[in-house]
Amino acid sequence: MDAVAAAPPPPSPAAPSFSYLAVFSNCPLVAAVLAFAIAQSIKVFTTWYKENRWDAKQLIGSGGMPSSHSATVTALAVAVGLQEGFASSLFATAAVFASVVMYDAFGVRLHAGKQAEVLNQIVYELPSEHPLAETRPLRELLGHTPPQVFAGGVLGFAVATFTAMMAGLGS
Repeated sequence: MDAVAAAPPPPSPAAPSFSYLAVFSNCPLVAAVLAFAIAQSIKVFTTWYKENRWDAKQLIGSGGMPSSHSATVTALAVAVGLQEGFASSLFATAAVFASVVMYDAFGVRLHAGKQAEVLNQIVYELPSEHPLAETRPLRELLGHTPPQVFAGGVLGFAVATFTAMMAGLGS
């Protein structure tokens, strides 16, 4: 009697390996986060330089020099371009995303901040018995001036280039 060898079980699909540390090898993500952190940190020093006061709220606030929004999206787009190629669809997506965010920073949000400034002045001048007289002021520092957006873009480009060099991209 011949023993029939049983067929080995089919191989199980390989479980995807996941490591929380893998996120640190994602060059576009690292560049974007690093650019954001550097831009927010610089704001503390630019506030001190301009107003002679330390303001830790600048670490989490919007507005100011340089634009952390611009730095973040520029770093993301440039790092994607360096990693995937500047002719890739992924770079095109990141570049369009960066353009929209930067336009919004110095266009829409800047004007919204100026409107908030005017509305705050109107409310300030209301008589104390007016129902809106005690309204909490609106945030005025919402957007960025073109130089702030440009500075953020330059910072983002530099951070992405440095991060890509450290990751060994482009060599």
